[in-house]
Amino acid sequence: MNCKQDMGMMQNDMTRSQALNQALKQPNGARFYRCALQVNPFAYHGRHAKRSAFQNEADYNAAIIEACHNNGIEAIAITDHYRVSDSFGLINAVRAAGIFAFGGFEAATSDGVHFLCLYDPDKDNLLERFIGEMGVRDHAALSPLGDKNCLDLLARVHHQGGIAIAAHVAADNGLLATLEGQPRMNAWKSADLYACALPGAVDDAPQNVRAILENKDTAHRRERRVAIINASDVNSPEELAEPRSSCFIKMSALSVEGLRQAFLDPDSRIRLHSAPHPEPHAEFIAMTWEGGFLDGTRLHFNGNLNVLVGGRGTGKSTVIESLRYALAIDPIGEEANKTHQGVLKHVLKSGTKISLLVRSHHPARHDYTIERTIPNPPVVKDELGKVLNLSPLDVAPGVEIFGQHEISELTKSRQKLTLLLERFVERDPNAGAQKAKLRLELERSRGRIDDVQREIKLIEERLSLLPSLEETQKRFQDAGLEERLKEKSLLVREERILGTIKERLSPVSTLREELAGLLPIDTAFLSAKALEGLPNREMLLEGAAILDQVTVQLQTIAGQIEQALSTSDINLSALRSRWDERKQTAEATYQALLRELQKSKIDGEEFIRLRRQIEELRPLREKREALTRDLVAYEQNRRNLLDEWVNLQSGEYRALEKAAKRVSKMLCGRVRAAVTMGGNREPLEKLLRDEIGGNLAALLERLKSRDTLSLLDFAQRCREGKDSLVSNYSIPPAAAERLAQAGPDIFMRLEELELPATTKMELNTSSEGGPETWQTIEALSTGQKATAVLLLLLLESEAPLVVDQPEDDLDNRFITEGVVPTMKDEKRKRQFVFSTHNANIPVLGDAELIIGLSTGVQNEAVQGRINERHVGSIDMAPVREMVEEILEGGKAAFEMRRQKYGF
Repeated sequence: MNCKQDMGMMQNDMTRSQALNQALKQPNGARFYRCALQVNPFAYHGRHAKRSAFQNEADYNAAIIEACHNNGIEAIAITDHYRVSDSFGLINAVRAAGIFAFGGFEAATSDGVHFLCLYDPDKDNLLERFIGEMGVRDHAALSPLGDKNCLDLLARVHHQGGIAIAAHVAADNGLLATLEGQPRMNAWKSADLYACALPGAVDDAPQNVRAILENKDTAHRRERRVAIINASDVNSPEELAEPRSSCFIKMSALSVEGLRQAFLDPDSRIRLHSAPHPEPHAEFIAMTWEGGFLDGTRLHFNGNLNVLVGGRGTGKSTVIESLRYALAIDPIGEEANKTHQGVLKHVLKSGTKISLLVRSHHPARHDYTIERTIPNPPVVKDELGKVLNLSPLDVAPGVEIFGQHEISELTKSRQKLTLLLERFVERDPNAGAQKAKLRLELERSRGRIDDVQREIKLIEERLSLLPSLEETQKRFQDAGLEERLKEKSLLVREERILGTIKERLSPVSTLREELAGLLPIDTAFLSAKALEGLPNREMLLEGAAILDQVTVQLQTIAGQIEQALSTSDINLSALRSRWDERKQTAEATYQALLRELQKSKIDGEEFIRLRRQIEELRPLREKREALTRDLVAYEQNRRNLLDEWVNLQSGEYRALEKAAKRVSKMLCGRVRAAVTMGGNREPLEKLLRDEIGGNLAALLERLKSRDTLSLLDFAQRCREGKDSLVSNYSIPPAAAERLAQAGPDIFMRLEELELPATTKMELNTSSEGGPETWQTIEALSTGQKATAVLLLLLLESEAPLVVDQPEDDLDNRFITEGVVPTMKDEKRKRQFVFSTHNANIPVLGDAELIIGLSTGVQNEAVQGRINERHVGSIDMAPVREMVEEILEGGKAAFEMRRQKYGF
């Protein structure tokens, strides 16, 4: 099975969406092809007395084809020494097997230097003529020489429409090993020399030529360095497995122009075997629209740099905002949100369905389909089409999307700038849940303390009546009334005691009900089906028996508690009945006493009511003591929770601080960042305005102006009162008075607030080579602000970055000197999707996929559309022409600028 068949099968497994599968058939630009560009035909062995395991050309060709398939080689070049007739057997065989073959030959110049001369398949019938143009006279020689020197040969191959590679450049017959002095410098610096071949890494090249290869030797330095590829003589199928024989070259399609573009940009488009293999990263795979302005549009993204180009109104921003909508990523700024809503309402429109295929690589590779129909929420599906209980950002975390001018809007908030540092922080996946749990525990502790304090306050209010009641009782006692009504008075006390007995059992009854509600213990997670496939399934099944046993035991205990409560209820009822009988006996005597006292105009009933009130209040003292003990415990627990809360926030700050230092180091000399803990005071301001009210301008100004602010200390000063606030925080007395009277609940809410960190960013605005001049982002121009932020956005991340027209707020010099180099380095590790009107981004950035958007009329309505001819990399002629026309204003405009500049 060849690579294309394998890729086709893989694509069929990505999604069940018919529209997305159509998108996957669209071109998606340049990718790496493994190429072996110095393969010899069968006849070469006999001519050069090379030992071979094959008796005939057919067997040799078949073995070469099999080795290509086994090693993932998709393109080869057959390069015999100034011969092509013996090569066509192998060329035709590999092409028939689905492997691309460059026709060509190995040329030897008059000064003894060897070059690999490669041509497109449409020039096969011209190769003999091309050899003749090299001035070869002795065709019978093993390695014929032409009469052209290096410069002439390079120019001739270029004129013929081919490309020349300096073969085995640092070994025998290689350019750097054969030539010396001015001839070597002239040949090496020729504009027609694009690449040279080495068997390994540059570091392994001979010491005397390494500086030349690295373009560090002054005498040989070029404006565009020579690309280095791995290529060496392949005389057997086994040699195709060796790293020296092939390398990876990125092209839209295999062609001489594809090679030329790759050699022009080797850092982006050539990967030697010695180079690290790119790490897989999260990426958008494909996208489709059904309905709206882009109805029927299909996009197949490249995993690296994707650039949308087109005139105004062709749908570039619509693609960007569609990505944002499908992923449910809210715009950061107000203006960006207005733009987003406008696109949804007037361009995409209600009922339009957006489908996005995304790939995640961690912890393992998975493809997910995200579908969203305006105005409904998004739906996430797996490869089989099953709807998952996941959000888009669960399967595509960390994606960053910025609309037009949104980066500039981002720079207006130091809090929002902090969000940019978050991706450089390695967070514990459980940190969010732990933080939420701690916040909940703090709220509960506040609730418990508040409840206890309110209950204590109510008890104290009631107990405040006790002294006057006892004083009144004393007057009755002085009148001798207590002695005469002693028996009734004691009955009142006994009645209170009987009531207390029942009250003491009430919590036990509540506990029994709670226990009964927890039974039986759920063991569904330990069922045979739930444990299916686990290696220790039989052992884990024992857990169900353990829980079942505990359930039985607890049910027995619950039953015993219920029986004990029932028995106690019966016994208490019996006790009360016996006591009531005694009470009835005393009641007759009491009534007689009341009548006798009435004759003396003394209200005995009032005395008994007084005694009853006193007996009702006296137990509250014990309850207050119990509540006070609870309060002490709750406050201690809260102190522990607050300590955890402060440590957690401090830990997050330290992580952000490290991220800021790391970013500053990576952007050394250009941008630096510093984090302020608790710099955002807006949550505090909102709480004070909502709960305190009044004129708080001066108070809030004092709090904002403080470099550091401890909410724990601030809350404590509020508890201490007005004077403490005035002396420690310089708060105006009137505001301090209102704040101090706010109450315990507000003070505890102050302690629970989270003040987010803020980020100060600075840009070095000095000219190159001059002394550093650092300015804060607030003091910068719009373009300088965007410069600082975009540099930060381009730094390492695994998730895609999407930006709509980043050049809007930047000058061309920054794009070429700042954005493009950083982007080219980072695109190997992450995916970019940019829309642009600036040619520097797709051309100098060497975009793997350029997508040309245009408009057309369909059903009497203007629709956005994509012409497949205008989808690909710069190595495709229609794409180059489209970029030239849209971004450069056409060839005539470009040529006029070139002449005016004097280039």
